[in-house]
Amino acid sequence: MGKLLRIYKNIPLVAQIAIGLIIGACLGLWVPEASFIKLFGEIFVGALKAIAPILVFVLVIASLSSAGQGIGKRFRTVIFFYMLSTFLAAAVAVIFSFAFPVKLPLTVTPDMELAPPAGLLEVFRTLLTNMVQNPISALMSANYVGILTWAVILGLALRKGATDGTKKVLSDISDAVSKVVGWVIRLAPLGIMGLVFTTVNENGLEIFTQYGKLLLVLVGCMLTVALFVNALIVGVALRRNPFPLIFRCLRESGITAFFTRSSAANIPVNMSLCEKLGLEREYYSVAIPLGATINMDGAAITITIMSLAAAFSQGVSVNFFTAIILSFVATLGACGASGVAGGSLLLIPMACSLLGIGQDIAMQVVAIGFIIGVVQDSLETALNSSGDVLFCATAEYRDRMKKEKSQNNKNS
Repeated sequence: MGKLLRIYKNIPLVAQIAIGLIIGACLGLWVPEASFIKLFGEIFVGALKAIAPILVFVLVIASLSSAGQGIGKRFRTVIFFYMLSTFLAAAVAVIFSFAFPVKLPLTVTPDMELAPPAGLLEVFRTLLTNMVQNPISALMSANYVGILTWAVILGLALRKGATDGTKKVLSDISDAVSKVVGWVIRLAPLGIMGLVFTTVNENGLEIFTQYGKLLLVLVGCMLTVALFVNALIVGVALRRNPFPLIFRCLRESGITAFFTRSSAANIPVNMSLCEKLGLEREYYSVAIPLGATINMDGAAITITIMSLAAAFSQGVSVNFFTAIILSFVATLGACGASGVAGGSLLLIPMACSLLGIGQDIAMQVVAIGFIIGVVQDSLETALNSSGDVLFCATAEYRDRMKKEKSQNNKNS
């Protein structure tokens, strides 16, 4: 048994996850009655969601309380990358929608219990309200906007007023929480096996027939953003081949996010990857949860494509100027999606209103979004979450390059 355990530990985690994925898919197809396998996925996602709020809160406080000087510019850079990629994702979604127009069979009964936001003002009102939520309540409800806000405030306060002993205690606590995260991540192969089993067992392949064209447009657009648009941003910023970094982020962050379908659950995975990439903790401990809030490429794509599909289905004429405005609305709305229950799908009616489409039609499109959510939401989360690490790393590597260049100029 000890020998088998050593062999298991020596297998790379990504390979273990791939094995779990294959086993889960096979069991879902051939042994659908083995419902106990779902439990592995539920435990894995539950553990990630449980530890993530504590990890963000503790790590941000500990990092900022003892952070060095000079990372402010890096934060501005990563925020710029987050916003730029989200806007470009919305613009690419417009291009895909016009190149491959989709007309939806709007016969789905909308869920009238859903309450989409009336507009951008309501989205950002919710966002601002979440920022000042009681920190204990924010931790209990996994409100990452509130957690990040209070953690930053407390971290900056402790940076000026705490003793070295207090900072050391905070550092030890953050190390302990990070170690717990490492233990949870080791459960990923079993967790992915359970999640894949559940997906295959409950959804089968029928979803690809009724809404196949819509899914193809969504998948094609998200892959284009992940492999070309993001590659262009990273390549220009770092002036080197971006694909090794992109593929590593997709492999070690995107795959887990695809099956957990939760950016919050993937925060511990992303922080672990940032540590492997050699990034500074005081930087990525803030940048990663911030990215989970405002880096929303997948959400911008979903909002744009689904809204334009509703317009094409109703014969609404959309000109180029209106499409550009829609891209801005999708970008801003996507950044506030984390503050709205239901995420990006419930922001579709807001975008539809810009195109003159009524609430009843828009809610039918939302209902279709929930039907295809097993694919759409998985891809959206994978794109969003892997992008968090990608641009976090890009901003730090760019900062290092500038410092090295400056130092070389001084030496010469």
